[in-house]
Amino acid sequence: KSVPIVAGGPSTKMEEGEIYAIETFGTTGRGHVVESGECSHYALNAVDKEEEATREARRSYGRPQMGRNIKMPRAKMLRDHIDKNFKTLPWCRRYLERSGEQRYLVALRSLVDSGVVEEYPPLLDVRGSYVAQYEHTIILRPTCKEVVSKGEDY
Repeated sequence: KSVPIVAGGPSTKMEEGEIYAIETFGTTGRGHVVESGECSHYALNAVDKEEEATREARRSYGRPQMGRNIKMPRAKMLRDHIDKNFKTLPWCRRYLERSGEQRYLVALRSLVDSGVVEEYPPLLDVRGSYVAQYEHTIILRPTCKEVVSKGEDY
């Protein structure tokens, strides 16, 4: 589940045992962050275990993958390269180039359009301001809220 930080959004009830990534954004501008500009970062969409099992079963019968029907051979190769090198961690195009990929833009666009890869455009406030993203992961326990991403810098 996600919990929006804006008023008037959908109401989400947080329940015991659930895990949440809490993201906040600090800015030297107005404090209103929007996605804007040319996309700089990407991530392979996570596939849950049940869907992965279904995908494996369908592969063995030669049928298309559920929800991941990629027709372009170059896009399939790029998806495999991304999975091998980055898994579901975010990456930028420069990382693809450093890992040996060339002439991948059309294949990348195909992966984004099919939902296999998620785009993460830059976060902007007012011109000249800086924006930083902070994130913690929490688990709602019966008697407390546990911050599992807590480290020495927290």
